[in-house]
This record gives sequence, C-alpha cells and structure tokens, in this order.
Amino acid sequence: MRHLSGTRLVLATHNAGKLSEIGELLAPFQVECVGAGELGLAVPEETEDSFEGNALIKARYAMSKSGLPAMADDSGLEIDALGGKPGVHSADWAEFSSGRDFGKAMHRVHGELLLSGKERPWLARFHCVLAIVWPDGFETTFHGLCEGQIVWPMRGLRGHGYDPIFLPAGMDKTFGELDGVVKNRISHRFAAFERLKRVCFT
Repeated sequence: MRHLSGTRLVLATHNAGKLSEIGELLAPFQVECVGAGELGLAVPEETEDSFEGNALIKARYAMSKSGLPAMADDSGLEIDALGGKPGVHSADWAEFSSGRDFGKAMHRVHGELLLSGKERPWLARFHCVLAIVWPDGFETTFHGLCEGQIVWPMRGLRGHGYDPIFLPAGMDKTFGELDGVVKNRISHRFAAFERLKRVCFT
C-alpha cells in the first residue's frame, strides 16, 4: 500500500464543498492539495453505475492530465423507500435547464417519497467512495457510510447538496443545521477517510 504523507495530490473535484471537506481532512498530514479547477482540468463524463466506478473515472482522468497522484470522491444519497435512489444519480437529480438546483432536487425527493406511499421513517444513507490513483497505475478505493433518515421540511442552511433533508442517526439536527466541524466527524466522507487514513498514513 502507498503512503501519502508529503505528497502533492490533485483533488479531482470542482465541487467547492467537497474540496473544502477533503482538504480539511488532509491538512494535518502534510499533503499539498490542488483542486482540479485550479489546474484547468475538465470534468470527465461519469459513465459507471457505481460510486466506485465513477470515483475511479475522475481520479484516473485527473492523474493522466496532471501527472500527479489524484484523489476523487463520488458520493450520493441512497433512500430505501425509493429503492436506493437517487444514488449515483444524486447530482443528476439537481440538474435543470436553469442550472444545478438542490432545492428543487430536495422537493423532487419529497414528492417521490409521497408517491411511494411508504411510511416514515424514510431510512437513508449517504454513501461515499474515495479513490486514489498513482501515475504508475496503482489504484485503491475506500468506502464510507452515514446512516440516517430523510426529514421534511428542509432544515438548515449549512452544508451542501441534500444536507438540509438528511438527519443522521442519533442526532437531532440535519446535516444542514450542524456545524461543519461536527458534521465532518460523522459524515460518510469522514468514514471513508478514516479507512484511508489507517492504510495511507499509519
């Protein structure tokens, strides 16, 4: 397995929220991070039907264009009452002719839950995969989950994406209401990073 301490690493995302979260997690380990946007990299088409597959697409692309080790995140919201949807299409549900709008996406989630006829609690989880690809072709992935449920109406203005409708298990505040430091300690991304940390930094 590869160690990352002292590495210059491309974070293969154009999502400012993800870039901030991952950058904060890596900060204590002397990893120099640069975002894909800073390097002028395009966003590759995500053609896989799994978080792992799409994370690898992004990491491989960033590595090939930069010549540096690259880390990519792919994540989404899985809702049991909707058969795991939106899942890998979580971002797609927020795409509208006027641009990306997660407010409308959350209304869609609520509408489809009502149409499903399923009773509350609407159990759900955020699922994250972190993929790292090195220039010599070595690849590894790490999964993380955060269990919880969907609540309505939306609560909180913090976070990003579907955070205002996701209530993590054992908490009384949604991701949209939680302080970022608290959220980062229980999130799906943190769970994946903890697995990565045990392998790549110890």
